[in-house]
Amino acid sequence: MVDIVYYSNRSGNTKRFAEKLEVRNTYSVYDIAVAKKDYVLFVPTYGAGNDGHHVPQAVKTFLSIKTNANHLRGVVGFGNTNFGKTYCKAAEIIAKKFGVPILGRVELFGTPEDVEEIKERLEIFNDTV
Repeated sequence: MVDIVYYSNRSGNTKRFAEKLEVRNTYSVYDIAVAKKDYVLFVPTYGAGNDGHHVPQAVKTFLSIKTNANHLRGVVGFGNTNFGKTYCKAAEIIAKKFGVPILGRVELFGTPEDVEEIKERLEIFNDTV
């Protein structure tokens, strides 16, 4: 199973969602300096309408490490649909830059259905990597 690496701010939405998946190897971008194996990144979007600031700085820093970029296999976006066209924009930016798929989009901290959907997508994804 690929690891999950997430970024979460004070709201804790992304962290809470990652914990609901009950994946053993789940880490914050602050917990690990260098990824040792393949992972899926969980990332919220910031800066609604403010281009260039959608991807959190901590995520940019994490992905600037070549080993971390090389182990990235997919991304799950988090956001608020009130952001309109910038909903989950950080996931789109990262997916395009690193050539990885977006495995899902989750509003805020997600619903129980979102948890099940992402679990299923991760299982299918694990079978293909």
